[in-house]
Amino acid sequence: MARRYYQAFSLRELDCLLAAGGRHSADLNLPGALGMSEPVLLQDRVVIVTGAGGGLGRAHALLFAARGAKVVVNDLGGSTHGEGASASAAYRVVQEIRAAGGSAVANHDSVSQGARIVEQALDSYGRVDVVVNNAGILRDKTFHKMDDSDWEQVYQVHVEGAYKVTRAAWPHLREQNWGRVIFTASTSGIYGNFGQANYGMAKLGLYGLTRTLAIEGRKHGILVNAIAPTGGTRMTEGLIPPQVFERLKPELVSPLVVYLGSEQCQGSGELFEVGGGWIGKVRWERSLGVGFDPREGFTPEQVAQQWEHIGDFEGAVHPQDSLQALQQMMANLQKYPL
Repeated sequence: MARRYYQAFSLRELDCLLAAGGRHSADLNLPGALGMSEPVLLQDRVVIVTGAGGGLGRAHALLFAARGAKVVVNDLGGSTHGEGASASAAYRVVQEIRAAGGSAVANHDSVSQGARIVEQALDSYGRVDVVVNNAGILRDKTFHKMDDSDWEQVYQVHVEGAYKVTRAAWPHLREQNWGRVIFTASTSGIYGNFGQANYGMAKLGLYGLTRTLAIEGRKHGILVNAIAPTGGTRMTEGLIPPQVFERLKPELVSPLVVYLGSEQCQGSGELFEVGGGWIGKVRWERSLGVGFDPREGFTPEQVAQQWEHIGDFEGAVHPQDSLQALQQMMANLQKYPL
């Protein structure tokens, strides 16, 4: 069994983080007394949630159903390392939804068989509106000890699995000119984490997919977003002190997911960190950089000389797309005409 290398904070370290958060609470957007807003409902929308037999996926499925959606509860029923299979996990969640008066069906296919998952949604409910790509496994090892199977299995579940399910649903979302897709990224992909080269690669790769599908889907009414959640699930159990683990309830992630799957959500291509009752939006930031004369070229020594300025984030920019990302480079070319 592969050792899990999620960064495990000591209780003292977490207390320090919490204390720091308290000292800087003025920097947080604390809603206080919230005003009334239009209810977020998904009446008769058909939602696929992968990896929904427990943890975050289960919480997502239950809340979607509570808001009127018809839910395809997908779960292969394997271990966190991608081993084994069981039909019971998905069935239990379906029973919970039905007992509460909701509508749901269980699906036990691997996400690598994404077309079969979408086919069940169509056979059961006649359409698909929302895809929540939540299924995942861990094969944590340091890069030095990692073998090909550790890399490939994580890729196959997180990246290829999300691709397969989304690709199968995409034509139907385009045809009806409406859809929502949510990918599950991770802070391990955004910031890196020891022993998770495979997992971090897959998770940040899903945000790259999010960005491109957001561009392609917009004119067809398909909005695509990503979350980087922190929750107390079987993937993180034993790595976080129990006092904190109990407070990181998966249910504190799902309201964001349901909102992103709703009519009210109009944003696309966005990434959110979420957990413990807190949500924050993540964006790229880039320094203004340093321009050299492209007619003459430049040397490694000149790079070294300008290194501090290259990494100076004063006046930093936040490109929203590839065209904006080219602005500083194009300005440098115009500065030195042929």
